[in-house]
Amino acid sequence: MSDGYDAVEGDRWTGWIAFAGIMMIIGGFLQGFYGLVAILNDEWVVWANSSASFFDLTQWGWIHLVWGLVMILAGIGVMGGNILARTLGVVLAGIAALVNFAFIPVYPLWSVTVVVISIVVIYALVAHGRDVRRA
Repeated sequence: MSDGYDAVEGDRWTGWIAFAGIMMIIGGFLQGFYGLVAILNDEWVVWANSSASFFDLTQWGWIHLVWGLVMILAGIGVMGGNILARTLGVVLAGIAALVNFAFIPVYPLWSVTVVVISIVVIYALVAHGRDVRRA
């Protein structure tokens, strides 16, 4: 007796959920690495046409480090089928998409890539997140 669940379709989307979890874990490690770099090398100089600006990146470093740890934990939870981790994953991917959309003029290729991956992650988590528990 079938419950209306297509095993082949579910198996296919289970791979996308794994992709979403892995991308969150990789993104978390990258954010954590960026955070550590900003914490350890906290004085940054930006040279412009008419002046130089000095920035202290310690606060941003801690924000990125914590953000990265949350992403890693959410990615692990997504791969385990946890609904709270899926919800957190959607929120984190949505924020990443919005932030990178704002940076398209600065880093066009990287920003568009992150926006597209974020949208795929959101779709996989929202539309097929339950498939991990069934698999």
